Amino acid sequence: MNPITISKRGQITILTHYRAKYGLKPGTRLSIVDYAGGLSLYPVPRDPIHAAHGILKGGKSLTRVLLKEHREERVRKR
Repeated sequence: MNPITISKRGQITILTHYRAKYGLKPGTRLSIVDYAGGLSLYPVPRDPIHAAHGILKGGKSLTRVLLKEHREERVRKR
């Protein structure tokens, strides 16, 4: 564990090793998640839709299921 100190202004310094490992650059936005007894920092993606692409791989394509349901609904309405 690498302890850090919070400045009087509430700022922290993220070690060079972690900035390089996670691609953190000046201006990178971080999200803070409060867990019971601890905090976690997560980079906020510039494009959350693009970043989430593929996280549900392995199952049915939800887009295909939705399009199929819309087609079936149009047929029922006729």
